[in-house]
Amino acid sequence: PLSSRKTLTVPPSVPGPCEPEDLIDGIIFAANYLGSTQLLSERNPSKNIRMMQAQEAVSRVKNSEGDAQTLTEVDLFISTQRIKVLNADTQETMMDHALRTISYIADIGNIVVLMARRRMPRSASQDCIETTPGAQEGKKQYKMICHVFESEDAQLIAQSIGQAFSVAYQEFLRANGINPEDLSQKEYSDIINTQEMYNDDLIHFSNSENCKELQLEKHKGEILGVVVVESGWGSILPTVILANMMNGGPAARSGKLSIGDQIMSINGTSLVGLPLATCQGIIKGLKNQTQVKLNIVSCPPVTTVLIKRPDLKYQLGFSVQNGIICSLMRGGIAERGGVRVGHRIIEINGQSVVATAHEKIVQALSNSVGEIHMKTMPAAMFRLLTGQETPLYI
Repeated sequence: PLSSRKTLTVPPSVPGPCEPEDLIDGIIFAANYLGSTQLLSERNPSKNIRMMQAQEAVSRVKNSEGDAQTLTEVDLFISTQRIKVLNADTQETMMDHALRTISYIADIGNIVVLMARRRMPRSASQDCIETTPGAQEGKKQYKMICHVFESEDAQLIAQSIGQAFSVAYQEFLRANGINPEDLSQKEYSDIINTQEMYNDDLIHFSNSENCKELQLEKHKGEILGVVVVESGWGSILPTVILANMMNGGPAARSGKLSIGDQIMSINGTSLVGLPLATCQGIIKGLKNQTQVKLNIVSCPPVTTVLIKRPDLKYQLGFSVQNGIICSLMRGGIAERGGVRVGHRIIEINGQSVVATAHEKIVQALSNSVGEIHMKTMPAAMFRLLTGQETPLYI
């Protein structure tokens, strides 16, 4: 499944014990599996607390072991995509964790502790257990599964997993037209901090299956035949969204594009972060080309938003005018949930609000507590799709 990524050149600037290229394919370490235990943890505990949790996991596993003959020899497979544990004899997969679900790795002497978030069904409320009534958002507790291994290469294993994260992150940036070398340390940490926030978005964007490179054929002097709109302030990678295609135009003829696709780059020019007018200018400039190369991320035209509001005393952190989101508070729960400026609200908690009066929408939102599910789409796209606006193709 990684062959499609071979085009990405990973710079040697990611420090660690491995060759970055090797981590893309995956490397294997030998270890003994001692056992696993489950802990409850806050979402983002400090490093000290993580280390205490790791030591707690080791002592639990060692105490329950009793008979030291229960060691299982395993191969630890580490790559930029996942960490797998294989039985050394049978090569059967004992565990398989996507790299993004790993929260912490600790090495204590010749012991390695691997902590992963438990995947829970979305609806399952046991995913997080409130410790105290009215607890702050950050105080919810999550189930962590801790695997304990023993290996002479314990430190090397921990460093290699850390390096896999860095390489995966740089790959993610490159796949989206951002050169990691151009980012300052602050921007780098800012983007890393958004990973928890836009979890679903980031997962969607970093899944190579959603990123496509397309080649479109067109006649010289022919327009591409598209309408593009802004993805909206608050989107993880601000770029343009395909909102409409001209019947019989090159974009529609290709059969390779869908409404909602985010265009990352055109003929090698990245559109990430550029104003709409600049992107439109780049598309108009293709008129005399006969071939156009696009990098896109396939996205549904409708954005799904999930706002977690523990109590009415927490501001939602955005404002609405005639069904359109017109402002967004930085760092608020709405931004964390994926709300974007310039999007029209289509649905709130499963109920369509397309023909609902402004006051009713505001009322529905201001009285909502718990998980608020919304569906939104760029307002300009909504107007095109509902025939309120005539498309101007470029």
